[in-house]
Amino acid sequence: MRVVIGGGSGFVGRELTRLLKSRGHEVTFISRQPGPGKITWADVESRGLPPCEGAVNLAGENIMNPLRWWNESFKKDLVFSRVNTTRILAQAIASSPTPPHSWVLVTGVGAVLGRDGGAMKKMLIPFWLGLGGTLGSGRQPFPWIHVSDLVGIIAHALEPKVEPSTEPDVFNGVAPALNTNFEFTKELGRTIKRPTIFPVPGFFLDVFLGSERAVILTQGQKVVPKKTLESGFEFQYPDLTSALKEIVRN
Repeated sequence: MRVVIGGGSGFVGRELTRLLKSRGHEVTFISRQPGPGKITWADVESRGLPPCEGAVNLAGENIMNPLRWWNESFKKDLVFSRVNTTRILAQAIASSPTPPHSWVLVTGVGAVLGRDGGAMKKMLIPFWLGLGGTLGSGRQPFPWIHVSDLVGIIAHALEPKVEPSTEPDVFNGVAPALNTNFEFTKELGRTIKRPTIFPVPGFFLDVFLGSERAVILTQGQKVVPKKTLESGFEFQYPDLTSALKEIVRN
């Protein structure tokens, strides 16, 4: 297939590109800046999509960006970065004489775990220093997914269907294991052989992240990948132990 990826230069986009290319597919990025193997969002808006069989939109400001304060300006950027790119891509697909047979919009997944980025990149340093601990009470659900499984789900969703559906498929990007933040914290500590005795109080997260954003970490959300499993997708890392061992191995 020829696959166009919006926001393909990020952590998930790089992993998805590796996977697709390993399967013989061609990849073109939609980016803010032109370059080899890239087209710009302005190009897509004015000229439409290049010929392709699949499209993916990963674009969007990171809601947990520690360098951005939680304020109205940041919230507008969050919405605009997702809604505007999705609008451009959707309009380009709708107006194409040969639209892709499938397109994937990634709108919300669990904490993405991997060796080269994602949630683990922010967590590993304090854990290696022995400063890791639970967030808030620790009893809240902590949905997560290994990046290899996330990009696997995306690639799986891009595959042509024998019986195409008029309704969109919704695949939750989370591992089948249902873990609490406490369980995640203790398993990561065991994996890297470090203590996890310094909990992060909820009020500290409220101050540092903003209460509206902190609630993602302090309350969590119980999510299961029911349709993902029913579709036939097989997880490489269905449990925390296997996922964390792969990530922190030397």
